[in-house]
Amino acid sequence: QVQLVESGGGLVQPGGSLRLSCAASGIIFTSYTMGWYRQAPGKQRELVAIISNGGTNYADSVKGRFIISRDNLRNTVNLQMNSLKPEDTGVYYCNAVLRYDRTREHWGQGTQVTVSS
Repeated sequence: QVQLVESGGGLVQPGGSLRLSCAASGIIFTSYTMGWYRQAPGKQRELVAIISNGGTNYADSVKGRFIISRDNLRNTVNLQMNSLKPEDTGVYYCNAVLRYDRTREHWGQGTQVTVSS
């Protein structure tokens, strides 16, 4: 059974930092492109960052502030979020997509991030 379990969300003041982690099980981790998405209240889910074994890609809104990384030994993907803004508020979801069959996609349950003073 595939499981993606997120942790690390919470409440932070503008300008602060948070680190999200996602632990994956039930998949061959190195065969998957891993990513983080977010959904703000009343908005559609959007891509934040993805990481494959070849590189990374970021939404323009988080470039220079967020860093995605993966640990292929521990089957984890992390999102370091710096200089947080109120517009970064939302539920953050971990995503896994099989690199050679994109119909094989899995989601975590999500973790809430709230940026507010």
